[in-house]
Amino acid sequence: MKKLNITIYFILLILFLAACGSDNSNDEESNSGDNNGTEYDLIEDGKLTFAASGEFKPFSYMEGSEMIGYDIAVAEAIAEKLGLEAVQKKAKFAGIVTGVNEGRYDIAVASHTITDERLEQVDFTEPYYYSGPVIYTRPDSDIQSADDLEGKEISVSRGSTYVEMAQEYTDDIPQVDSDVVAIQSLAKGHHDAVITDDITGQTAIESGLEVENRGQLGVSEQAVAINKENGKLLEDINVALEELKESGELAALAEEWIGVDITQEPEEIN
Repeated sequence: MKKLNITIYFILLILFLAACGSDNSNDEESNSGDNNGTEYDLIEDGKLTFAASGEFKPFSYMEGSEMIGYDIAVAEAIAEKLGLEAVQKKAKFAGIVTGVNEGRYDIAVASHTITDERLEQVDFTEPYYYSGPVIYTRPDSDIQSADDLEGKEISVSRGSTYVEMAQEYTDDIPQVDSDVVAIQSLAKGHHDAVITDDITGQTAIESGLEVENRGQLGVSEQAVAINKENGKLLEDINVALEELKESGELAALAEEWIGVDITQEPEEIN
């Protein structure tokens, strides 16, 4: 009888330990799963829906049915850091900030310059790259600098900060859907000049378009746009960007897609 009691005791002990092990396993499984984004106000749990124009090579452009480029790579790297699946949405540049404000996109990674006007609608992260607006003309143009822009026809991307810059010189400002379209139109003989990003212009020149740089108008900071009601997401994306900078991954993405490191503040660029 005593042996039977001892046997029953050991059976119960084994069952108890097995149950404890099962509970611990379940706890470990629940803690090791990917982040489903429940701490953020996302369009869809587990997914980071981001907008870009797909018309701003080499930052975002189409390859088949998908967008690729530096902006897209940055968005995907951020999503990976947050443990979320990146979902890209192509949209007209002029409406992207409004789309973030209205909740159609979780974020925008679309080379938006931080401006006071945009800050009224959305919040911005720390910059993920720095650039600057440049005057582009055809080689035969008599425009040599900003001093020669007075009263000229200056084409810019609709909804960009370049609209306000052009307004300092003229009222004749044809607005098109993208900077690339503006540069292409300029090369074909339309407009007197285009104000656009330095890298976009250089990419156009390297692709064979006959346009020239006639002077830089300043330095700009490009950042990720986020809905003002999503403070936790803003905080965590800033952390993700800092980690990407410190690890060198952000600079590597810039080198891959742009050919130079544009992730440092201008005074730090060699």
